[in-house]
Amino acid sequence: MIDQIIQFNNQFVDSKGYEKYITDKYPDKKLAVLSCMDTRLTELLPAALGLKNGDAKIIKNAGGLVISPFDSAMRSLIVAIYELGVEEIMVVAHSNCGACHMSFDHFHHEMTRRGIAEETLDTIRKCGIDLNTWLEGFKDTPESVRKTVETIKTHPLVPHDIVVRGFIIDSKTGKLDEIAC
Repeated sequence: MIDQIIQFNNQFVDSKGYEKYITDKYPDKKLAVLSCMDTRLTELLPAALGLKNGDAKIIKNAGGLVISPFDSAMRSLIVAIYELGVEEIMVVAHSNCGACHMSFDHFHHEMTRRGIAEETLDTIRKCGIDLNTWLEGFKDTPESVRKTVETIKTHPLVPHDIVVRGFIIDSKTGKLDEIAC
């Protein structure tokens, strides 16, 4: 698959397909969107939000979560605020998310089945990583949105004038529902 992508990329560059996407690094709408990496949202999310290339910083991860105040999603939001001029943040979870009900027990079985040794998992645990927490999903999508919004709003490095709101997008229709936070 990667070789096919490289072949396509060469044709894309040769035909100057990139020209319609040229913009700079600053989001025109001063907006950051934290959302899930779900493939259903790749094109649906920006289309449903009316965003075009250059409008917003879109940060994606499994579940659209900030799982700790100093994880990579939060780091990206801090950079977006201070370096790129972001003034508003949308947290956008989605219906039927795979991170809902995710658990380390499932991953543990899959990891060992695919050759990851128990000793490796024990070494990770000895380094202070709680795999149960790190790979835990959530049970309640609206509550996970509230928790992520609250973590961002109360973060000691997020200025009080930053607007943070939470939503759930229907992964089929693109309809947004705001979650009261």
